[in-house]
Amino acid sequence: MAEITAPGSGEAAVRATEENAYYHEAALNAAWTGSRLAIGALSFLFGAFAFAYFYLFSSNGHGMWLPSSTRIPSNHYGEAITGLIVVSAVIQTVGLQRIKGGKKGDWFVTAAVALVFGLAAVALQLVELLNLPFQPGQSGFASVFVGFYPVALVTWLGAMIWLEILVARSRNIPAISFVEQPPTYAQAYEVQRFQSGLSAFTVVWNYLAIVTFIFWLLFYVR
Repeated sequence: MAEITAPGSGEAAVRATEENAYYHEAALNAAWTGSRLAIGALSFLFGAFAFAYFYLFSSNGHGMWLPSSTRIPSNHYGEAITGLIVVSAVIQTVGLQRIKGGKKGDWFVTAAVALVFGLAAVALQLVELLNLPFQPGQSGFASVFVGFYPVALVTWLGAMIWLEILVARSRNIPAISFVEQPPTYAQAYEVQRFQSGLSAFTVVWNYLAIVTFIFWLLFYVR
């Protein structure tokens, strides 16, 4: 691999190379750590809705958790939205393994499909929220439902924006760079950072898929 060096003395070039390697390693660690911190923060966020759900369900003050006047939303929406997100996460995980095996083209296709499925879930969730069979504060169930799903929708949309950014970044990386060692450190670093970011996204997206499935069980299956 040809090393890109800074102009000047050999000592300055070596120092610049070492600094680049240090910041590159820091970037890789930041992607790993950031994704885990994001999962921790989201766990607190979604945990608040889980606590509200079980607290209101168990207390059922004045029978207002789920009175007969509150109709549960159609399970068709819940099944479709949850299915799209879970399938999107599975497809993206498969695509990650393909690009790790050097097949950028395969990953690009799976990423596009995962992106379409994720955006379709966002659109369906928006349609459901605009056509709910109850008012937001009509019951305990309605309050938690209307609180959780807009927040979940925003996180799904944020994840899809992240995936779109990764797809755009990948266009500047030659497919051969995922198969053979790039000729320069700069190009090698770019590939490694992209793969690190993709791995971080996949972990977070899989986590969101699990959370979506759990809350589908709570709201629709119970």
